[in-house]
Amino acid sequence: MASDKAKPCELNQEKYDADDNVKIICLGDSAVGKSKLMERFLMDGFRPQQLSTYALTLYKHTATVDGKTVLVDFWDTAGQERFQSMHASYYHKAHACIMVFDVQRKVTYKNLSTWYTELREFRPEIPCIVVANKIDDIKMTQRSFNFARKFSLPLYFVSAADGTNVVKLFNDAIRLAVSYKHNSRDFMDEVLQELENFDLEQKEEEVPDRVQRGNIESPSPS
Repeated sequence: MASDKAKPCELNQEKYDADDNVKIICLGDSAVGKSKLMERFLMDGFRPQQLSTYALTLYKHTATVDGKTVLVDFWDTAGQERFQSMHASYYHKAHACIMVFDVQRKVTYKNLSTWYTELREFRPEIPCIVVANKIDDIKMTQRSFNFARKFSLPLYFVSAADGTNVVKLFNDAIRLAVSYKHNSRDFMDEVLQELENFDLEQKEEEVPDRVQRGNIESPSPS
């Protein structure tokens, strides 16, 4: 019965403003199966949020890492990849990347280098997992994909169709993201944090300044 289906998980937005959350982005050509992989992992209890303003799809998920609850934002491209480039905001504060290609379409494998170059332009240090999707033919797992070896990146053979290695892929990605966030010495992270701190300081200074000017300009009661 329809009423027996799991309802979409409602997550407390205040928790997402805390430190125990990570952002994981997906990259790769169109139709390589990025969305299908996420939907396969999340299954029925979750509903993706279409954020058309940014041309992306956001999936929110809760996970447990070393006994602690972690809130995960999975960002999917929602078609932006057709332009062979992503908006800079897509990479902002990402803690890990899942980069997918279709083993049955050589061009999607060749384009990994383009996606990886762009990723490193915005996020030089975050962990990245290379994913060979659509391994319907088990012989595909015997092929040599040198891209991952060249950049010392982990390579996962998965199938969104039957679920092979999908859970392991995402659980490992979450662990890598959490580890990166806790141990990051990424220069870009430090720059972003400094900018945020500066912005907060500016706002804090503006408020008392307005109050002070108001006190000066207000006439004294007679």
